[in-house]
Amino acid sequence: MRKRALVVGLGIAGMSAAIGLRQAGWRPVIVERAPERRKGGYFVGLMPEGRQAAADLGITAHLHTRNPPGGGKAWSLTRRGDREPGLGFLHQPGDPAAVVRGDIEAALWQGTRGDGTNGPIDVRFATTPVEIDDTRTDVRVVLEDAATGTRYREDFDLVVGADGLRSEVRRMAFGPHEDHMTRWDAMICAFQLREQVPSFARPDSIISARAGRAVWVFGFADRPPTALLTYRTKDIEGQFTGSRIERLRAVFSEMNDPVVRHTLDSLEQTPDFLFDSVHQVKMPRWSRGKVVLVGDAAWCLNLYSGMGATSALRGGAALGRALQDAPDDLGAALTAWESRLRPFIRRHQRIARLKQQIFVPSSRPAEALRSVVLRLACAARKRRSAKPLKRARPEGFEPPTVGLEVRCSIRLS
Repeated sequence: MRKRALVVGLGIAGMSAAIGLRQAGWRPVIVERAPERRKGGYFVGLMPEGRQAAADLGITAHLHTRNPPGGGKAWSLTRRGDREPGLGFLHQPGDPAAVVRGDIEAALWQGTRGDGTNGPIDVRFATTPVEIDDTRTDVRVVLEDAATGTRYREDFDLVVGADGLRSEVRRMAFGPHEDHMTRWDAMICAFQLREQVPSFARPDSIISARAGRAVWVFGFADRPPTALLTYRTKDIEGQFTGSRIERLRAVFSEMNDPVVRHTLDSLEQTPDFLFDSVHQVKMPRWSRGKVVLVGDAAWCLNLYSGMGATSALRGGAALGRALQDAPDDLGAALTAWESRLRPFIRRHQRIARLKQQIFVPSSRPAEALRSVVLRLACAARKRRSAKPLKRARPEGFEPPTVGLEVRCSIRLS
């Protein structure tokens, strides 16, 4: 009989893991707390590793990307409100594919519906696990139907926690959130704009960054932009009291440029937005017995890393391969999966600290240094795109700007 796995969470990590499990010959069941599948969402730059994982999961044909030609134009606003050429997220090494979160989830959803070989994966909405008991023989899970309040028990060969940063699976199987979530003393608010900032072209990306606070607008080829507001604060708990919009207006009151004004005005008309504190999840082990965590539940790189969706896709695809390689030894499969994936996760958790300075500099000196680095990187990018001079060079000769270009690329990645 095919082994059964319970996957908790219908996001990118959960559906990726479920498809990977099915490819390995398992019979996954997905439960989702929400009453229906969520759509839309904020900007995601899908990196090469994520695109390869999408191909491994067989969803590339369903994945709609939205890159403006050449990555689009990016503008950076100075303290006086003047615009100057900038570097957007899509201009970094790796040529990210521009999507919104819902684009990836829609492609994965199509993948869960089956094909000529496999039928659809069982998905149960408004359902959550309330008890998890790993008996070593199997995992006994008590599930609750939110619509009726009914609780029932099912047995599985594996439970996959893909239920996000504040994972209930992690809490039940590994302990309190505080044991695993690191503080970053920062907040984010991400949402969809109804229209582009006036006087900018629709696919333009715009950055207005100051010490301790920043607004990013991410442009697409075929839909309105999304916005990210982010700021640093030591009082994380206090940010969740009172009106979110009034708090954001107070935080950004000293940034009176048109981008900030338009973004805040648009937020007041937006019914659905993400407002949360920034964390990473760090754990010595992502599995315990027959319970394993994937995506934000296990490692949460956070939004500054720009690698959340990529790592979720890669984690799910790699889990399926590991189970396929060791079909009769779950412990060996989970150990191999983690040992292969952890160096990638560790590296990008570290790089996220540098990227945070790009997204929202910590001080005025950091803001000044950030501006210098980005101007040098912009100049290097402009030189790369310029046509080379048609004159002979000695064999092996490279212009002196190459070293600068490489260093700038490394700083930004």
